[in-house]
Amino acid sequence: MNNYHAFNEQEAVEYARSLKGLFSPKAVLESNEIGDGNLNLIFRIWDRSQPKDSVIFKQALPYARVVGESMPLTIDRARIEREMLLLHNQLAPGLVPQVYGYQDELALTVMEDLSDYLILRKGLVQRKLYPHFAEHIGRFLGKTLFFTSDYFLSSGEKKQRVVQFTNPELCKITEDLVFTDPYFDAQTNNYNPLLKEKVAQLWKNRTLRTEVQKLKDTFMTRTQSLLHGDLHTGSIMVTDSQTRVIDPEFAFYGPMGFDIGAVIGNLLLNFAAQEGHCSSLEERKAYQTYLLGLMKQVWDEFQDEFSRLWREYNDETFYYPYVRSYLQEVLQDAIGFAGCKMIRRVVGLAHVEDLECIQDPQVRFHSEKLALAIGIKFVLHRKEINDILEAALLVRRVRTEEVKSNEVN
Repeated sequence: MNNYHAFNEQEAVEYARSLKGLFSPKAVLESNEIGDGNLNLIFRIWDRSQPKDSVIFKQALPYARVVGESMPLTIDRARIEREMLLLHNQLAPGLVPQVYGYQDELALTVMEDLSDYLILRKGLVQRKLYPHFAEHIGRFLGKTLFFTSDYFLSSGEKKQRVVQFTNPELCKITEDLVFTDPYFDAQTNNYNPLLKEKVAQLWKNRTLRTEVQKLKDTFMTRTQSLLHGDLHTGSIMVTDSQTRVIDPEFAFYGPMGFDIGAVIGNLLLNFAAQEGHCSSLEERKAYQTYLLGLMKQVWDEFQDEFSRLWREYNDETFYYPYVRSYLQEVLQDAIGFAGCKMIRRVVGLAHVEDLECIQDPQVRFHSEKLALAIGIKFVLHRKEINDILEAALLVRRVRTEEVKSNEVN
């Protein structure tokens, strides 16, 4: 930390000039700080005469940007993120941004500019269709989770990776904000006042709190694979034909279902938000059906890729028929984690644009109530779900129940 300081836009330009081979010596550089996330500074630096000649500087702040200096954070997360991006470029090439350089003392990573891409969350809010997203993300999950697991790595290699990616401070954020704070009157909680009665019921639900505690225990103790750790739809960037996974600073060794559940939960947050985005019933139902189709396809692609790799790289050491039982347990974990992700985005700190951009609190209330209901059902009934189609059917049943409830009230 001795040489660390947070850049401003001009300092980012000056530092870019000092990096050999990054830009032409004659480049006229400009910089904008474009970060809209919760933790970091993000600078886009480009050559005014060649606007396509550009890079991204990502610099970790020594505190959580969303809260301020009262919530200090290690800048070692920049190292973890850079090492994850480099590893993911090996394991799933073409699905993460390229890394061009780094400076650990400044907690700085220089990487590919994805300005031609759109954050997936924004595209889903606009009801865009992405024909290749589910295939790409399913394959990404299959490769990254398999190749960092005991079913590919030797015991020694796996344990070395666990040490390399130990990430206690950022894991503690997840432990608190996803599994703990939403279930009591925590200071960090933030929710629509119209949800007050629903939130009070949530806090009193001992069965739910017990099941969330079980999921928290799994999150904290089960080191199945190296996870991205925060794989929501704001950490995925897309075009019509390309997909890139960004921001793996929460990376750690944990349960496979957590990454998969993050994707599923965020698709379903958008499913719930569509109730407040689209006045056309026909258009809304069509897009919600599309989202459930994405959820199924992501799981199917993951399952197929993981199973293919298991067959390719294992002999009788890991008996193949066991993989079906293993993946069923991963699916149930994923459903439970998806539910926790949905609940925290309604009740806890750091909400999602899908819901927050619904301006009318009353309209937003109905979407938030649906998201809570799906999340709670997922947590409580995850062990009854043996197929991804059963999860989709549960979502549809909950939506039908909520629509009827709204009509009565």
